[in-house]
Amino acid sequence: MNYAFNGTCDATLTAKTPEGVIAAAGYADAVMTRYIVENGAIRDDLLTRDQLKDWVDGLDPLSGERRGRDLESPVADLILDATINAPKSFSIAAMLDSDIAAAYDDLQDRLRDRIVKLWQSELNARRGRGGAIREDLARIEVVELRHERSRSLDPHKHRHLWLNVKAQGRDGKWSNIDTRVALRFQNVINAEGDLASRTDPAWIRALAAKGFTLDEDGEIAQLQPLVRPLSKRSAQIEANKSIRTAWWKEQHPGQEPSHDVLSQIDHWAWAVGRPNKPGDLDEDGWAALVREELLVADPTLGMQRSPARLTSIAVQALDLELLAAKAVVDADARSTGSGGRFSIMDVRAGALRAIATTRVVADRDELADLADDVVSHSETVTLISEPDAPKHIKHLMAVSTASLKATLAHKVDVLSAPGQILDRDVVAAIGRAIEPDRRLDDGQLAGAAAIAGTSRNVVISGPAGTGKTTMLKVAGAALGRRGHKMIVVAPTKKASVVAGRETKSHSSSLHQLLHDYGWRWSTTASGATEWRRLSVGESDLTSGGIYRGPRISINPGDRIVVDEAGMLDLEAASALLDVVHQTGAGVALIGDQRQALPVGHSGAMALFWRRSADRVELTTTHRFDDQAWAQLALRLRDPHGPDEIHEIAKELIRTEHVVFADNDVSAREAMVQGWFDATQRRQTIALVTSTHAEAQEISEAIQRRRLESGAIRPGPALTGQFGQPIFVGDVVQTRRNDSAADVQNRQNWVVKAIGDDHVILAASTDTTDLRNVSLAYAEEHIHLAYATTVYGVQGETTDTALVGPGVDAAGLYVGLTRGKQHNAAVLVASTADSAKSQLVELMQRSALEETMAKSRAAAQAELRRAARTPAAQIVTSPDPQPSSVGVR
Repeated sequence: MNYAFNGTCDATLTAKTPEGVIAAAGYADAVMTRYIVENGAIRDDLLTRDQLKDWVDGLDPLSGERRGRDLESPVADLILDATINAPKSFSIAAMLDSDIAAAYDDLQDRLRDRIVKLWQSELNARRGRGGAIREDLARIEVVELRHERSRSLDPHKHRHLWLNVKAQGRDGKWSNIDTRVALRFQNVINAEGDLASRTDPAWIRALAAKGFTLDEDGEIAQLQPLVRPLSKRSAQIEANKSIRTAWWKEQHPGQEPSHDVLSQIDHWAWAVGRPNKPGDLDEDGWAALVREELLVADPTLGMQRSPARLTSIAVQALDLELLAAKAVVDADARSTGSGGRFSIMDVRAGALRAIATTRVVADRDELADLADDVVSHSETVTLISEPDAPKHIKHLMAVSTASLKATLAHKVDVLSAPGQILDRDVVAAIGRAIEPDRRLDDGQLAGAAAIAGTSRNVVISGPAGTGKTTMLKVAGAALGRRGHKMIVVAPTKKASVVAGRETKSHSSSLHQLLHDYGWRWSTTASGATEWRRLSVGESDLTSGGIYRGPRISINPGDRIVVDEAGMLDLEAASALLDVVHQTGAGVALIGDQRQALPVGHSGAMALFWRRSADRVELTTTHRFDDQAWAQLALRLRDPHGPDEIHEIAKELIRTEHVVFADNDVSAREAMVQGWFDATQRRQTIALVTSTHAEAQEISEAIQRRRLESGAIRPGPALTGQFGQPIFVGDVVQTRRNDSAADVQNRQNWVVKAIGDDHVILAASTDTTDLRNVSLAYAEEHIHLAYATTVYGVQGETTDTALVGPGVDAAGLYVGLTRGKQHNAAVLVASTADSAKSQLVELMQRSALEETMAKSRAAAQAELRRAARTPAAQIVTSPDPQPSSVGVR
């Protein structure tokens, strides 16, 4: 099951206001049930829409009494929205069989009760000066909404749990839930959903009685093949809705369709093209037609199935050590944004997810004891000594990550003896010979001279648009004159292809180079990625042959250049240094640690930078038309203290680099309108979002408007990732390297044609540059790309750029440096002061934790900021602690 705060579906909150909640609740026939949880006991009642509005606004819905103080911030969370969601096969099963529908409701009831009790027992409020005192909660309130279908009227049986941020402490006072703890605890809630859907005895027995079983992914195996046809039907429904909405607007110029009109359009869009559709579709008619279509797609669904054999592993037969290893791997994988640190909560979530995959079926109380055992067997490094650290504090680290940090630091130290730098006059002369009309600035000259010299550890750091490519061209030519070559690699295939083409050097992805030099990586039983290096003559299990040694020749004095090195992860950096040691080559890291960090553990470039004797900081930007903006962008990249952060925020607002929006919906609309405005001006634009889900919402909104206007037509369509409809003319992104088709991950394309078994793509920057990919590839690895995340846009240059709300400091900087002509951030803010406060918050950066010492310091700092239970109230926690090992 998938849970997400601010998740996306038909009841997603449309604004951080009571009115937004009412709008979300208004879709379909939502029953608004309030659950009051006091000291582990649950009672419920029903709320009218007016009462719901008061409740969200911080009032007692029955008496109207204000609970605690008002939330004055316009972006303050009023409720936290969690969605009890499940694989679509669950909803299909519930639609086909009333017994399974009842069992599924019971499963969701049990899961809801467990979630709300956990919220009451595990979350807290803050009290005292600066919120330093933790106050346990005596009472929380949650509203539940139940829905049977999606906006496309597909079977989608799900619930929303809206947790009010107003909670009553054990001291009887009302105040706000500590949202930092709540958000971190969501990891445990997610895992509880996974566990319930796969191990709940009553649910598994109900499925088995009807002949159904779960596959390894937690789907109902016998129904999973029906998911794709339903998704394709959804694609046609979305196209129908867009056409019908456009028709309605033509008939009613200057008006926007009301909620009732949109509901009518939904029903029309669903019914059109279906044979024997009822004239006036109602819920019963909808359900009957869906069942008919499912039976047509798979006639065996109408036959009685023999009960499936129940097979379950006994709890006592499970491998505790393996489960503990899986729990740590899970926590470690989710810790890349916090320097490899994670919390006890994260280990518990990993333990629950590990248990969920074992095919064990047991009562939840028995599994709770098992989870305790798994957590207690988990080996981690403890970064702080305080025994009473709050459970959400990220003060643990995987032994493998701690060892990697220490090992890599030693390898970089060994490499970092200073060398000789090439004479700058010689470099300048080479530059003039290559490009007579261009002169290298001082930073480019220094960088090229260092790369072409003899130092084995060279690091060039610089902001966006400082001419790194020009510098590399000259450095490569200078190395060539000395009889050496430059090999350009990058963490992504896309970046390496671009760098190699522009510098006219040999290039490959970093992992391709490491593979050539014998490195192999595989997944262990615990889910960890294990790296090992083949010796020449050793059997290569991945290819089935014998490893004959590298084909890429690297000699002493050659230079391996890692472009986009800010995205270099620790494991790949460690392997690269082994190649450097073997070949006698030097390495140069070119990048920016203040842009997007690697998907894996970060800090590699910081390690190289701090230990390099030859490092260069580029400071002159060449990308922007407005030099005043170029200077402001430099300050944005690296503000010097809190005062300058406030000054930069004011300057961004004053110079009209901020777009104001009243709420999340208008912010999204501003992004959408920005795309159309830029397109009308024949400009390229980057729409940068904080999450992939937000990028897809914006992309789908742009697609709908293009369908409405006729810019793209709802003819042949393909179903992209996650059932997304894609039409000829859509802007899309490929999400997997495919050497046969010559496409790279995160490349943007325009769909030119859709055939029976293939799709023709044109490069977004060159319509004559065509690729032919299989329909199977497209359905698994293509999605809309009118908007994209920071990772998708890094390295791109456009005419203009808009950055959406909620990005982090790296995202704000990357997004605001894509456009050559103009860049702006879209903020949900009604006043300049509110916008300034948000910008100040967005510009806050966490320090990189490239060493164990820095990770320990970060854990201590986090502990100091946390609310703590007064010493007199501390009770020994029943939760087990992971076992600790020492790593220096």
